Amino acid sequence: MAHSAVGVIFSNIHDENIPELSRHRTMASIPYGGRYRLIDFTLSNMVNSGITTVGIVTKNNYQSLIDHLGSGKDWDLARKDGGIILLPPYSDETDAPYTTRLEALMGITGFLTHRNEDYVVITDCDGIARVNIQEILHFHEQNMADITMVYHEETEPVQSSYYITLQPDETGRLKSLKINPKLKGGKYNLYVNIMVMSREFLINTIQDAVTRGLSSFGRDILTKNVDTLRIFGYKFNGYYATISSLQNYFSHSMELLQKDVRDELFGARDVYTKVRDSAPSKYIGGAAVKNSLISDGCVIEGTVENCILFRGVKVGKGSVIKNSIIMQDSVIGSNVSLDCVITDKNVVIRDKRHLAGCEALPYFIAKGRML
Repeated sequence: MAHSAVGVIFSNIHDENIPELSRHRTMASIPYGGRYRLIDFTLSNMVNSGITTVGIVTKNNYQSLIDHLGSGKDWDLARKDGGIILLPPYSDETDAPYTTRLEALMGITGFLTHRNEDYVVITDCDGIARVNIQEILHFHEQNMADITMVYHEETEPVQSSYYITLQPDETGRLKSLKINPKLKGGKYNLYVNIMVMSREFLINTIQDAVTRGLSSFGRDILTKNVDTLRIFGYKFNGYYATISSLQNYFSHSMELLQKDVRDELFGARDVYTKVRDSAPSKYIGGAAVKNSLISDGCVIEGTVENCILFRGVKVGKGSVIKNSIIMQDSVIGSNVSLDCVITDKNVVIRDKRHLAGCEALPYFIAKGRML
């Protein structure tokens, strides 16, 4: 039986990790994979798990996010009761925007109080994965947990400025929870910013935090109560990509060129996004495309290899584009050479330009620039 849950998505948390792409937009609305935004994966996980009310906590630079979400119809969330609800960064008690996750939760207490679902699923937008949330809710209920935190086993170094590692026992209950520990290599359990708890428990926790003047959800509630609360870790074993820097945005995007990664992310269930009615891509003259994701509306006259091209990109005659991410409506002139380049939207690269970065440090061109 499906469990009733309301979703809460933080759209601006982790903006500081990738300032190049979040300078004029939220983390949630960063373009990804040719036609998606980061929030599409989180929203699709919720919709595919039967969650029909999703509150999106905003803070700043969210006009792009509003334009992308619209009424929510592309996710089947245009509803009279529930659907997508944008939650402002202010509470009834203050005119200042939140500075911590706990302050943001305090600000949306009214939204939570007026819902009637049993559980709350809290997520961020920095992760790319296909997660069955109903399985997490079942795990949470089966273990009579107060809080369930989803983790993924990692071996790569963490690039985020704020991260949490978990150490569960054989039953899944957490023995320890550490914020920004020094990692010495090897395997560790990285919290992937997906959390489940009952709606009533969350409201009571927030109210208690208000009366005690607490400010940090991680330090004041999680780490200080790991021994007294029933906090469980749910291990996610599928493909998971954390977007925490421009470097791993580039590397994880390039992983989409691998068939097994595409099959896991897009094969079992749909990933929904805003529909844009564009003509099919057009390949002219001596155009050559190899191992690339090409979105609709592109016009290609040159060579494209190991690239991701978003909607409406134009590649001129004689140009060679390799190992690059070219975002929406960008124009690449004739006889241009690009290697390990990321362009934001509406970039124009004039004829005969030669630009190159490397996998560890891709060359980035900001939105609307002309080179």
